[in-house]
Amino acid sequence: MLSQEQNEQITRVGPGTAAGNLMRRYWQPAALVEELDGPRPIKPIRLFGEDLVIFRDGKGRYGLVGRSCPHRGTDLAFGRLEGGGLRCAFHGWLFDIDGKCLETPAEPEGSNLCANIRQKAYPVVERSGILFAYMGPGTPPELPHFDCLVAPDTHTFAFKGLIECNWLQSLEVGIDPAHTSFLHRFFNDGDPSDAYGRMFRDMSLDTDMPMTKIMRDFDKPRIEVETTEFGLRLATLRQISDKSTHVRVTNLIFPNAFIIPMSREMTISQWHVPVDDTKHYWYAIFTSYAGPVNKKQMRDQRLELYELPDYKPRRNKSNDYGFDPHEQAHETYTGMGTDINVHDQWACESMGVIQDRTREHLGTSDKAITAYRRILRQAIEQVKAGQTPLMVLDTATAPAVTGPATADGIGPSDDWQGYWQKVDTTRRSGAPWYKTPASVR
Repeated sequence: MLSQEQNEQITRVGPGTAAGNLMRRYWQPAALVEELDGPRPIKPIRLFGEDLVIFRDGKGRYGLVGRSCPHRGTDLAFGRLEGGGLRCAFHGWLFDIDGKCLETPAEPEGSNLCANIRQKAYPVVERSGILFAYMGPGTPPELPHFDCLVAPDTHTFAFKGLIECNWLQSLEVGIDPAHTSFLHRFFNDGDPSDAYGRMFRDMSLDTDMPMTKIMRDFDKPRIEVETTEFGLRLATLRQISDKSTHVRVTNLIFPNAFIIPMSREMTISQWHVPVDDTKHYWYAIFTSYAGPVNKKQMRDQRLELYELPDYKPRRNKSNDYGFDPHEQAHETYTGMGTDINVHDQWACESMGVIQDRTREHLGTSDKAITAYRRILRQAIEQVKAGQTPLMVLDTATAPAVTGPATADGIGPSDDWQGYWQKVDTTRRSGAPWYKTPASVR
């Protein structure tokens, strides 16, 4: 367990906080591209405790600026897109995507007032349906060349969902392989033909055994944790027989993301991004290594579960997450439906808005969480000391950080490491869009 001071250090992310200073050193998801669809591409957002406005200007460029106009403090979310930027509706002050004040039209001719005005602004880049922002000091780092960020638009789909608690709770669920055998347990095996776009509903690779059966029947996995150049690699091993082992390889991407296998043809790359200390969004990129993603089907599936414009789950704390005691007795472990995001949401939110880690008791199966917290605290201290933390990449290092490897299937117990490496290589090399990089780690 952690002390209260340690818990505060790794959970608080507002301006000037230890974890906030660290996480601002990375490109972070700020919005989905689809959120700026329509005739008025302006949206107010809250990110890492800061109130901001994200917009697309007339040239198709993206900007992220402070929500409060530096003139008299009015709300730029109600501004006008014109003149090459975002114009305040109060006195017409105009700001470009870099926060430069272009015009103060009510001022006398020849006034140089706008030359001395600078609005808070952060750079934005678009990747795979997500708008990433850099909120840290100095020159932004390079993004890694992960599959989800280099695959073509046809083979990716992005979505997000709101969770009303601290970001770290959800991230730690994502690197907890043991919970899937309980929280996501289904008492009956569904039709695999209905598995597209759904986690844990497919057949395991190299066998006809449903994933639901594997998670249900083999609930004491052996977990191996390996430190990598991007964070942690987790291998979760479930012994099926003397000769065969179910091998699931997932990855913690420092500081606040993970990449996991979703099905035989897709992976999920997921970030947990703070709105502030007590709310966050999960952002996910689904990457296909086979045919193009059926974006309509994927989106329709999720809009049955989430309400726009805030991407709030329809099942939530206010309606007990749809809990049904009959379902809990006969169909699912939680009684909260078949969407695993709802299960995770309940688990995270039920800990409280910020989990009290001074009261927890971690076990052997929590070794990935222990390892991650160690890396997180070390990186916080590195930033304090003016050093470069893990995964802050430059043009020389970013191209080498690829993949990362994922796998989910049943292979030989005496060579499970060789098995998952072969599974990953076969899937990635078979992708129509994949190009082997010059240097692969």
